[in-house]
Amino acid sequence: MAENYYDLLGVSKDASTDEIKKSYRKMAQKYHPDRTKGDKASEEKFKKINQAYETLSDPQKKAAYDQFGEAGAQFGGAGGGSYGGGNYGGGGFQGQGFDFSSFQDQFSGSGFSDIFETFFGGGGGSRGKRKRGATRGNDLESDVKISFKESVFGCDKEVTLNILEICPHCKGNGAEPGTPIETCDVCKGSGEVHSVRNTILGQVRTSRTCESCGGEGKKPKQKCSKCHGTLRVRKAKKIKIAIPAGIDNGSTIRLSNKGDAGILGGSTGDLYINIFVNPSKKFKRDGTDIRTEEKLNIIQAILGDQINIETVYNDVTLKIPAGTQSGQVFKLKNKGFKKLNSEEKGDQLVKVIVEIPKKLNKKEKDIILELAKEKGIKVKPQKEGFLGKFM
Repeated sequence: MAENYYDLLGVSKDASTDEIKKSYRKMAQKYHPDRTKGDKASEEKFKKINQAYETLSDPQKKAAYDQFGEAGAQFGGAGGGSYGGGNYGGGGFQGQGFDFSSFQDQFSGSGFSDIFETFFGGGGGSRGKRKRGATRGNDLESDVKISFKESVFGCDKEVTLNILEICPHCKGNGAEPGTPIETCDVCKGSGEVHSVRNTILGQVRTSRTCESCGGEGKKPKQKCSKCHGTLRVRKAKKIKIAIPAGIDNGSTIRLSNKGDAGILGGSTGDLYINIFVNPSKKFKRDGTDIRTEEKLNIIQAILGDQINIETVYNDVTLKIPAGTQSGQVFKLKNKGFKKLNSEEKGDQLVKVIVEIPKKLNKKEKDIILELAKEKGIKVKPQKEGFLGKFM
């Protein structure tokens, strides 16, 4: 039994195109042959995932799949099903004739006649032929780790990937240089293989793409010795990535046309770079702001002071007013992250923590008690803690 395409990609039936694409990239990365070398089950899973994405990313094929299943999607949105056993798309002949109404509703106009000809003997001409056309290259994905300061200022990074490129030996035609490309001996140049089947309606002629030539109608007499007729070769390639200032952890950068090369004139895929920012012990990100903490002793908080503050840009002096409370936050303008696509910057928010001393010598204890007396505060020092150890 064929696996459900939505289950293969791990998405729901009402998933958006972006959700389908995002899930496909994760699944394809997980089961890619380069990561699962020698694992036949994973290779087969990878093929199924690609087939599922090819269907669900195409609105017409997706609609056909939702209505008629995998067979419907294979006809590019023309419906589908099996002639064997007398059923088609879940309907069936069953002595009651065949109802084409659902096809006509979905494929009005000349499209319906094209489908009818393909299924019931009109094929073999230019309409029925399904040649392998231009195929877009796969998108690729890679992770890059950067430091906290690199996320503030931006940086350049380099990754090395194994990318499929058009074979330089055969220039992408699949033939060994100097050898001819001949008419396919299986389909005789038509790109299709036809068969005739007897049904209760009489003889039904069906067509399928020739597997020998991939629907091209021709194939190389001698396959390229480098790509073995696959048209592309895998090559290690270094790619430079400009990471913008202000980028956040978990962001993704899309590099157009940096993925696998397409075939037969198909466009090149894209490269997606996932950015991971290593956390800083000193600085914490909060949107475009940076948060830090500074400790003050109780005397600084009471009398006020000027303290040195480290920022990602430079050290600055912060004035602490007399009577500052623990937890109070001070703002350093324009010491945060640069806003993407803007010259504006966030701020650095400095939270001060007033530390209460755990130990006092006798002189310090006497001063505190004298201050309490001056303020009219009656204190009963305890044996443990602030003053008790000196009683």
